[in-house]
Amino acid sequence: MESGRLIAGLTRMVGDVGLAEELAQDALVIALEQWPTDGVPDGPGAWLMATAKHRAIDQIRRRQNYDRKLQEVGRWIEDAEPDPGDAVAEKLDDPVGDDLLRLIFMACHPTLSTEARVALTLRLLGGLSTDEIARAFLVPESTVAQRIVRAKRTIASATFELPPSAELQARLASVLEVVYLIFNEGYAATAGADWTRPALCQDALRLGRILAGLMPDQPEVYGLVALMELQASRLAARLGPDGEPVLLADQDRRRWDRLLIRRGLAALHNAERLGALGPYCLQASIAAVHAQAPSIADTDWVRIADLYTVLVHVWPSPVAELNRAVAVGRAHGPAAGLAIVDSLASEAALKDYALLPAVRADLLAELGRSDEARAEFERAASMTRNDRERALFQARAEQR
Repeated sequence: MESGRLIAGLTRMVGDVGLAEELAQDALVIALEQWPTDGVPDGPGAWLMATAKHRAIDQIRRRQNYDRKLQEVGRWIEDAEPDPGDAVAEKLDDPVGDDLLRLIFMACHPTLSTEARVALTLRLLGGLSTDEIARAFLVPESTVAQRIVRAKRTIASATFELPPSAELQARLASVLEVVYLIFNEGYAATAGADWTRPALCQDALRLGRILAGLMPDQPEVYGLVALMELQASRLAARLGPDGEPVLLADQDRRRWDRLLIRRGLAALHNAERLGALGPYCLQASIAAVHAQAPSIADTDWVRIADLYTVLVHVWPSPVAELNRAVAVGRAHGPAAGLAIVDSLASEAALKDYALLPAVRADLLAELGRSDEARAEFERAASMTRNDRERALFQARAEQR
């Protein structure tokens, strides 16, 4: 929980993310050695920061002394210059919150690929090991390790500071995109044997809450936090006893987490209070309608369809348009929804997207076109890389 703060504070001082990570790990190792015998201190975070700070100062002093000894070729002189450790200590005493914000923007540097941003964010701020990140995204550990090494090398020369105000919004959009991607992979895994990966959702939520605390005047930050809180409230209800998927219409809403719903609605209120509604705020508004509906039948589908109409105008996306088709089908009948789905058939971005034929199958089934619905569910099953989702689509095909 404290590793992100430690790395942020140390990075500002030493100017090297890799070295900062090593120093933070040293502090954590010392804690593991001392706390079992001495007891956990009253302020564990402050203790860790002080320990990491002392390690950094010692290392800087050793390097400075070593360089001087090389220059003096063995001749010992009394150093009259100010102790470099004093400047280090002063830098480390800066507010931790600003350091975290700088580190978040560094991890999501625009020169990095999306994959590299995700890996570096989870490594530095999420505290995940390389192996954990690899298992979460079902890629080889060596691939993740290479991404992280290359990312650190790329940003090694980057200044540890927030981008200029003119660039802040563009960089913030990148940061939010990374957090959103991490959450979505946890909420609906793209591949593998699990339908969801709740640990990734928790990591994304933690990052979002940190960001909201550091940037309380940004409505889209609150919008993303609201969206994640509201979506995460359904996680327990999305799985059956054996880990099988449970779709929204079949979920036991008594299993929805009411605390997360209250937190999500409060974050959405903050976003709306701050003004302009962007794509995350709009998606959170849609999730809020679901969260407050007692059942699938009592859901205000007309409002959801209207919100999706605004969303695709603000944030043109074929996936958002596909979701609008579902809402329109509920609000105005399956034929209206099917017309939207069929208009998306030529979208290159949805060519390999299993939910396109799955949504089409649902609408065809509601229209009584069972043979066509079966074929679409079978096509969806052949396209997905998630084992649980494949089994779900196959079962629905067999029901036609």
